[in-house]
Amino acid sequence: MTTLETLSDELHRTVKLALDTGEAASVDDAVRIFSAYRVQLVLGPEVAESASLQAALLTAVNCAARTLLGGVSVVGADGPLRVSLPSFHNLGDAVEALGASLASVPNPDIPSVVFGTAQAQRLERLALRVVTRGWCGGVVPLSHKVAPDTTTEITTAGVLAGALAVSEIFQRLRGHAMACRRPVGLNLWRPEQDWRTGDHGPALTRLPASAWLVGLGNLGQAYLWTLGLLPYGAEPLDLVLQDFDVLARSNLSTSLLTTPVLIGQRKSRAMAAWAERRGFRASLVERRFAGDFRVSRHEPSVALVGVDNALARQTIEEVGFQRVIEAGLGRGPQDFLGIDLHTFPAVTPAATIWSSTDAGDAEISQPAYRDLLERSGDRCGTVRLAGRTIGAPFVGAAASALVVAELLRLVIGGPRNELISCHLRDLGARSVIRGAPWPAFNPGSVPLPPSTALQALTAPADIETVANRASCLCTS
Repeated sequence: MTTLETLSDELHRTVKLALDTGEAASVDDAVRIFSAYRVQLVLGPEVAESASLQAALLTAVNCAARTLLGGVSVVGADGPLRVSLPSFHNLGDAVEALGASLASVPNPDIPSVVFGTAQAQRLERLALRVVTRGWCGGVVPLSHKVAPDTTTEITTAGVLAGALAVSEIFQRLRGHAMACRRPVGLNLWRPEQDWRTGDHGPALTRLPASAWLVGLGNLGQAYLWTLGLLPYGAEPLDLVLQDFDVLARSNLSTSLLTTPVLIGQRKSRAMAAWAERRGFRASLVERRFAGDFRVSRHEPSVALVGVDNALARQTIEEVGFQRVIEAGLGRGPQDFLGIDLHTFPAVTPAATIWSSTDAGDAEISQPAYRDLLERSGDRCGTVRLAGRTIGAPFVGAAASALVVAELLRLVIGGPRNELISCHLRDLGARSVIRGAPWPAFNPGSVPLPPSTALQALTAPADIETVANRASCLCTS
């Protein structure tokens, strides 16, 4: 294997941003730039009791440790876990395992994210507060006064809030003047509404019984992470995990469930092992996705798709899935913060949306790539390296929150979106196209554990929504 081939498989996908913008003259220079980025997470007492705040914290640690190479520290990580995370029961042990260091007091000189009502008067101006309210998740500048609300715990909103916290810190460190100075969030129940003032959505009483995950890279692992933080009890989630590839070192920078010991293993088998430790059941399909097989009636009828191959995406409606929820991420320096979500069947078929499969050749005009070409003489290898996508785990995590929320709304009978297109640089400019109601369909569901279900039923909710919950699971 040549040096450039090795570098292509090992290159940190977020650090690649500094190569593609031209600010770094070499890979080492790019790593040096990212090694100056760091963050601290400061926890209030509410975190010890809130599943959604813990989902936000764990997601933020997981994303930040892979992106901000200067380090992640956590202040106040005490108490038991209120979410399931293999193989941990203590909050402090979990955040350390995800790559953070523990601190006893905040450092006023480090960019900060506050969870709950932690005392944070001495923190620097670059500081945010995480907000979770039912299906709504986001961040606000620390100076904004926001009362905590954990009456309805939706961990998927916590995943979104944790991802957006890292996104805002990262963008501010990268020079975006408005980042960390604005409220940023989404309403996962009604994405077209303002997340601070809109409908916070109903409590959950049931969860998906099964799903087919296509692709187990950045997006697929984020889907699995987000599903794993849901409050499944004795009745497990049945999964089919489909991927043909092996884990490379570059996956460490983007994929939330990849660790160094897994490098070289098949993605499907590594993710199945994690899913089974979580208490799920997993079956494997180790082949490229194509429209040349049929899903049987005994297999999951809902697919969560996370691949960047246009040929595969063209065929996702051809194999017999009853419902498909698909997400794609942007690629280049200006677009890598972009997210597009589609659901199928839709007005526009998948084969039409991805009718073009021509990705074009990558540019090698930037200094780092010209230097690699001159030193190696390998034009094909340099073009291949330059063509690798920029990726950031917090973008995949935010996309997973949208996708899993779509799945949850399918299960409990909520509104359906045919398209959500957004960019983390400006979530206010998002496009949301509501889809016509799907024909009656039973995706399969399992109840929440008794203690969680009791909390859900006693939490404030819209009366009509609760009354209609049982009627949504009708068969066609």
